[in-house]
Amino acid sequence: MRLAGPLRIVALVITVGLTWVVVSILLGGPGSGFPRIQQLFTSPESSVTAEPRARKYKCGLPQPCPEEHLAFRMVSGAANVIGPKICLEDKMLMSSIKDNVGRGLNIALVNGVSGELIEARAFDMWAGDVNDLLKFIRPLHEGTLVFVASYDDPATKMNEETRKLFSELGSRNVKELAFRDSWVFVGAKGVENKSPFEQHVKNSKHTNKYEGWPAALEMEGCIPRRSAAR
Repeated sequence: MRLAGPLRIVALVITVGLTWVVVSILLGGPGSGFPRIQQLFTSPESSVTAEPRARKYKCGLPQPCPEEHLAFRMVSGAANVIGPKICLEDKMLMSSIKDNVGRGLNIALVNGVSGELIEARAFDMWAGDVNDLLKFIRPLHEGTLVFVASYDDPATKMNEETRKLFSELGSRNVKELAFRDSWVFVGAKGVENKSPFEQHVKNSKHTNKYEGWPAALEMEGCIPRRSAAR
């Protein structure tokens, strides 16, 4: 009976020793050929090193704009389902989420010096009054930037004066703009040359991406700020 105490101590020491050995094996101690316990619960996908994400700049541009330039990105509407978007300096000026886009021409007027939004409106070019559009773009001040994105039909209500005004803002393609064409354009009041920021796709049953509509257009870039002295 006197041996019972020492035997209990020996048994306790052996138990503690075996426990330490088992834990060391599971945790992958030095020289262990067993996987770490963490690896037993780690999926192969999560163990693969993730690819570094490409850095995005203002409005999602792949690279930053030079100093004294405004970053922009715009997308025309897709058919008559997905509305257009106009982003400037990482601020969404027009979009379906902002609930300020509509069928026809979606136009944002921007101060060419500060880059601040002056006004944004949508003009229905299928069933609306073209005079509303004319009243909007006739009195523009020198240096005002004009961002235009089409949605559904941009041209049915256009008249000669409307096309002339957009042409004076720097558009090359407005004279050819027709029913359900896709069009994105950035111009300015007082420009001397045609704008480098314009895309146009004709509505054609032979090349349309959607049934009755061409593909949506996406355009991005950097616009020089105008000098306050100009």
